[in-house]
Amino acid sequence: MPKTKPILRALGGETLPVPPIWMMRQAGRYLPEYRATRAEAGDFLSLCYNSDLATEVTLQPIRRYGFDAAILFADILLLPQALGADLWFAAGEGPRLSTITDRAGLDRLRPVADIHETLAPVYQTVRNLAGALRPEVALIGFAGAPWTVATYMIAGRGTPDQGPAHALKDSDRATFEALIDLLTEATVEYLSAQIDAGAEVVKLFDSWAGSLRGADFDRYAIEPTRRIIAALKERHPTIPVIAFPREAGERYIGFHRATGADCVAVDDSVSAEWVAEKVQVDGCVQGNLRSSHMVTGGEALVSETRRIVRALSGGPHIFNLGHGITPDADPDNVQRMIDAVRGG
Repeated sequence: MPKTKPILRALGGETLPVPPIWMMRQAGRYLPEYRATRAEAGDFLSLCYNSDLATEVTLQPIRRYGFDAAILFADILLLPQALGADLWFAAGEGPRLSTITDRAGLDRLRPVADIHETLAPVYQTVRNLAGALRPEVALIGFAGAPWTVATYMIAGRGTPDQGPAHALKDSDRATFEALIDLLTEATVEYLSAQIDAGAEVVKLFDSWAGSLRGADFDRYAIEPTRRIIAALKERHPTIPVIAFPREAGERYIGFHRATGADCVAVDDSVSAEWVAEKVQVDGCVQGNLRSSHMVTGGEALVSETRRIVRALSGGPHIFNLGHGITPDADPDNVQRMIDAVRGG
């Protein structure tokens, strides 16, 4: 059947008169209804694993704003937890994990085949959403890319420069690469299960790709992404994949071709005009309004939104932020952005 949902049309290479729009972290702390549901759940992980409540928070921004896609509410660190890592969230400090710093720690992880029992509530959330969304709204599943997930597993937390992961990569390449291989295999299984449950698009978030340089970018950003996409396309030939190698800079160029991604999401460190010239020539792009506009609003928000839409109007484009919306954003500014994209 022909694809009629706007995002699926853009991902298929169609240039639309009005770009479809969704927003990274669109279900989140900037919305009062999310905060109420989060309080009902008790804590973040309980919310992720409660299929009914995770469905509810995924639907909240769709009801409020009418985005063209819903993205599954979950977290990239649920996969390492399913592999056997300890995971908890420290209040006001973010995620904490048990660390993988040597081969013995890696060997203590569970086999990939065992992840689905832990992740079953996530798949149920996808099934719930597939049955609840309006026909014109697409459902996006996601996972973290292997390099980014590995940085958390090695350091036990987020770090400013991903130093612990770089140190393990340089001092014990065999263990590091075995972890990347494990995460690559597990990510294929995780995303494939999301697709089986009803996801129509999947996205790979490589939030720390920009800290990789030279051959390391090829080995640990491009190659795992290429392997994951190839495996998914073999199982699910019609499912599009969005790749987001954040802060890749010049390495955004050719990323479609190198990985097989149907769409490359770009951050706000590059201009939309540059993206049109260098990246969009290879296929659909997603982005890339600066998230701070959701806080400050005003005419700058409207004019910058319109500038990005104009700059990327010559090819397939999904409008989005250059990174996730922040908790201090004004919900009214989200509506202003949507109105600007859609010509209001």
